[in-house]
Amino acid sequence: MAQKVTKKKAAKEQKSFEESLWETATKLRGSVESSEYKHVVLSLIFLKFVSDKFEERRAELIADGKEQYADMVEFYTMQNVFYLPETSRWSYIQQHAKQGDIAIKIDSALTAVEKSNASLKGALPDNYFSRLGLDGSKLSALIDAINNIDTVEDKEEDVVGRVYEYFLGKFAASEGKLGGEFYTPKSVVNLIAEMIEPYKGKIYDPCCGSGGMFVQSMKFVQSHHGNTKDISVYGQEFTATTYKLAKMNLAVRGLSANLGEVPADTFFKDQHPDLKADYIMANPPFNLKDWRGADELVHDSRWSGYETPPTGNANYAWILHMISKLSEHGVAGFVLANGSMSTNTKGEGAIRKKMVENDLVDCMIALPGQLFYTTQIPVCLWFLTKNKKADSERGYRNREGETLFIDARKIGSMISRTQKELDVDDIAAIAKTYHAWRGETKDGVYEDQPGYCKSAKLEEIRKHDFVLTPGRYVGAAPLEDDGIPFETKMTEMSKTLYAQMKESATLDDVIRQNLKGLGYGE
Repeated sequence: MAQKVTKKKAAKEQKSFEESLWETATKLRGSVESSEYKHVVLSLIFLKFVSDKFEERRAELIADGKEQYADMVEFYTMQNVFYLPETSRWSYIQQHAKQGDIAIKIDSALTAVEKSNASLKGALPDNYFSRLGLDGSKLSALIDAINNIDTVEDKEEDVVGRVYEYFLGKFAASEGKLGGEFYTPKSVVNLIAEMIEPYKGKIYDPCCGSGGMFVQSMKFVQSHHGNTKDISVYGQEFTATTYKLAKMNLAVRGLSANLGEVPADTFFKDQHPDLKADYIMANPPFNLKDWRGADELVHDSRWSGYETPPTGNANYAWILHMISKLSEHGVAGFVLANGSMSTNTKGEGAIRKKMVENDLVDCMIALPGQLFYTTQIPVCLWFLTKNKKADSERGYRNREGETLFIDARKIGSMISRTQKELDVDDIAAIAKTYHAWRGETKDGVYEDQPGYCKSAKLEEIRKHDFVLTPGRYVGAAPLEDDGIPFETKMTEMSKTLYAQMKESATLDDVIRQNLKGLGYGE
């Protein structure tokens, strides 16, 4: 086995460790489906992490002469550390890893951890390992592999967070379409965070998946030297297993969040009915059909002032739900399929028109294809705000009656045969364009760039029948002059044309001769 990760490593070396661990874990999977196996691997990583933190805190108490407090829950929770009963500690699991009942012991350990820590209620798998029937030797080998992760040695490097994020992404890729239910590509989440800049206030995600939007929000605050205590997190997730993933993902990062008491349908059981969020970040299910809203939520207050979203597609139901959750100065950034920018199906066009007339649409971005594990269809980013007035504190100019359109379809680079990614420079360039347009002088002076970005007024959007596709507004990029005189180009193209015409005549003659030989001549 690889040596324990005990020192800070270069990013490339760290990723090599993640890849090595992933390869080991997948080799041990056997016949277990990826959709099931991810809960096995991620639950064990979680247990290793909370156990390492517990043991570190326990050692501190003993070193400080407070051994009598070493088994008191409050002396752990006061430091945001989960208390673990003896049979839930990694050392106990490792000690019994070769025994035939190890699956039962892991289930018991996870249950005890959840019972001992109220904030983990509903977060951990319930008797999952026993029911799955994973081969004992493979489970033991997996425990040995995960034992190589030292989660606390390097205080500056979020080792377990990196491993968790890497594994979530790999599982999403391996599961294809189903993976999108719990994971949004990191570069897309990064772009949304850099655009809306969630420094201070309430962040909300109505379909939070495994919690990636929240993790990136906190990373944004930390990277810009803000205080994560200024941020409070609210979310909701419908799928029970994904709800657990989100709770575990946030726990390994030391993040607390209100994800509601239970996993639930956002439309039919809103867990945060009175919430007004300063920031909304989301990746709703694309083109969700048969969501029943038009039939059962006809008079819902979230559609107030708009037509009821159609039953056949929930895109505009998600949009109106998020608008209803925005605070007076709130901003929302979310992903939708490209069709949402132009559809007129069953009142969707009328809803979009009203949104534009209400001056809610701040920015629209067309993204390149192949960014998602789940679909090859092109997608876009919507940015909505309830207040476009000048804000001297934030440095915003008055943008009333204006919307920024960015066509980023040609941006990004392939990282595999089927996958594209926005790199750090791509994200920075797009965000800088948006911030300059809003008037933030640190990002320079905004100018329209044909083929890339255009600031359009309401009158122009009205002329386009309230279609919000950036390509309609940014126009075509100017052609670069290659320095070759027109006469030279024309002479070369003429020579090529004459040669092709001559070849065409020769081929016509060959075809005639072949037809004549078959008895079909003139």
